[in-house]
Amino acid sequence: MSYSLVKPLCDTALLGRVLPFKVCRRKMPGYNMSYRVLRPRWMKCFPVLSSSFRSLSTQPAKDGVDLSKFPVDKIRNFCIIAHIDHGKSTLADRMLEMTGAIAKTEKNKQVLDKLQVERERGITVKAQTASLFYSHDRQEYLLNLIDTPGHVDFSYEVSRSLSACQGVLLIIDANQGIQAQTVANFYLAFEAQLTIIPVINKIDLKNADPERVESQIEKVFDIPREECIRISAKLGTNVETVLQAVVERIPPPAGSIDDPFKALVFDSNFDHYRGVVANIAVFGGRVKKGDKIVSAYLCKTYEVNELGLLRPEEHPTQKLSTQTQTSEHDLRPGGMFEHILRPSPDRYIQKEHDTNHTSIFLPFAGQVGYIVAGMKDVKEAQIGDTLYHQEQPVEALPGFKPAKAMVFAGMYPTDQSEYPTLRSAIERLTLNDSSVTVQRDSSLALGAGWRLGFLGLLHMEVFNQRLEQEYNASVIVTVPTVPYKAVLSSAKLIKEHGSEELTIVNPAQFPDRSVVSEYLEPMVLGTILAPETHTGKIMSLCLSRRAVQKNMVYVDDQRVMMKYLFPLNEIVVDFYDLLKSLSSGYASFDYENAGYQTADLIKMDILLNGRPVEELTTIVHRDRAYSTGKAMCERLKESIPRQMFEIAVQAAIGSKVIARETIKAYRKNVLAKCYGGDITRKMKLLKKQADGKKKMRRIGNIEVPKDAFISILKRKEK
Repeated sequence: MSYSLVKPLCDTALLGRVLPFKVCRRKMPGYNMSYRVLRPRWMKCFPVLSSSFRSLSTQPAKDGVDLSKFPVDKIRNFCIIAHIDHGKSTLADRMLEMTGAIAKTEKNKQVLDKLQVERERGITVKAQTASLFYSHDRQEYLLNLIDTPGHVDFSYEVSRSLSACQGVLLIIDANQGIQAQTVANFYLAFEAQLTIIPVINKIDLKNADPERVESQIEKVFDIPREECIRISAKLGTNVETVLQAVVERIPPPAGSIDDPFKALVFDSNFDHYRGVVANIAVFGGRVKKGDKIVSAYLCKTYEVNELGLLRPEEHPTQKLSTQTQTSEHDLRPGGMFEHILRPSPDRYIQKEHDTNHTSIFLPFAGQVGYIVAGMKDVKEAQIGDTLYHQEQPVEALPGFKPAKAMVFAGMYPTDQSEYPTLRSAIERLTLNDSSVTVQRDSSLALGAGWRLGFLGLLHMEVFNQRLEQEYNASVIVTVPTVPYKAVLSSAKLIKEHGSEELTIVNPAQFPDRSVVSEYLEPMVLGTILAPETHTGKIMSLCLSRRAVQKNMVYVDDQRVMMKYLFPLNEIVVDFYDLLKSLSSGYASFDYENAGYQTADLIKMDILLNGRPVEELTTIVHRDRAYSTGKAMCERLKESIPRQMFEIAVQAAIGSKVIARETIKAYRKNVLAKCYGGDITRKMKLLKKQADGKKKMRRIGNIEVPKDAFISILKRKEK
């Protein structure tokens, strides 16, 4: 029976069920080939009829590229930095398309934004890596691209990504011009001594003014306008010029294949089946599957199970050198595999005696990739760790400066029985987001939990959303606060705490004024870039937040850059939203740490029916205590649902109540059944109802909705 006769019959819907044969397609291990076989339906895998071969065409041919063909001088490591919404991810999409990493389709929108929260919010939260193969002047180059976030709350992702690069693409919107995070990211790259290529994006917009943006770049960054590249990432205009500039302007990484293996872990995530997947930048030597490597941080030894490139999905690199389980007869002329040529040995591919073993070499010096080495505990993969060969110890790389948390919030499970599950989820998520600081905490009302530190309010909201989406965890998040300091006056307390200064991240632990000589609050230096027409409104907003103006510079005829010294507590919740609203979306804001300053601070409690709610306790400036307390009570009145009993919402400083709102009770008409009769009967029913509501008020539990903890802090500026 011929294969060509049986195959069409098997493909027919009716005859395919009747005939005892099934057409199966098999891939040849180690070769870019596939073959078809016919087998009886009752058998699992044994072929009975002749087969036909053909080359696979579902993947680009370069997926199996040998990385030994890319010496150090043919590698370019770079990342894309910009202010939020300036087109970083769109440019990354075009680069992936032009280099063949992904197919060209209309659905390619923010391909590297893989998280659900990124898709929903339309912003980049997590830096993502992709390796591109680009041909320039008849030379093949390996371009390792890192797409970074643009929001100030994720600046730690940017600083980590810069450590694995030798250059950056600084993207600037042709309509918006230089904005606050553009300036901040430029100085991060400048301090790291990286090559900076300015790229002016969105030149296809109606209001685009690239000449004005070029003059801004020349004035603010001192970069000649001749070095700027004008592109439209959406339409793909001049993107090829950007790729050429990456090859020509960005220097290759330093390092040699002959050096001992040394790699920096700059990112990692957790896989339920493989354990920790670490992203590494190789600074010297090479590594292959089966090698024994050591972590410089824990001094633990691991065996490399898998390694490869991100394109942007994971791809094990190089050709496989495999002795397939075939007989000598099959390799003779006339055998089953007669017309398949075995790949020639490469000096970087090692053949093993074990016929089932495959050796894959990867990353050589200067390359960026991923590695799986059997790390099952999330604490074993430290961001900034150095990996090296077991037999060739090296000096550890400097690593990263730890992120400084700007906002703290308590996080508790909704049910204490879910504590172990939530602990595991937080550990795995903090592995992927190392800028979050974790400290165990407990509350009388909520039980055991954690006090988490974040880089900003958006960072906190994204972290909470990722917990719910990726780990199905339901949590209670308390009111976000900033870290205050108290200078102790009592020698006994100084001896007890071991320091004169006490850092307070939990408002419930705020010390009494009697044992403190002074309180200190964190300050930040804020940079605002806005159109000149909105300057008056923005200055009024800043003054209302206790800000002190430090500088004011005109970037050009239309835009102003203002610097203010802010108390961190005044800007952390809703300042950015109000700034955008006042400037019709044109203003941008960035801030950096500016130390601590003396302030008159007090602790304000929120009471519900006389009972303090620990999660709503806040630290406020004395001048703002009344207005803040009244506003919080009003918002709690809107947030807490009505009950069958009256709820008194109060703001108190010590024993003094400074604001109050009342949530009225639902009331049943108990007099509906009375038709006339003596008044004493009606009074008796009303008194019985009032006594019942008093009893319910004593024993009733009031549940504060989860979204209330953040919404009550937001102000409504008039």
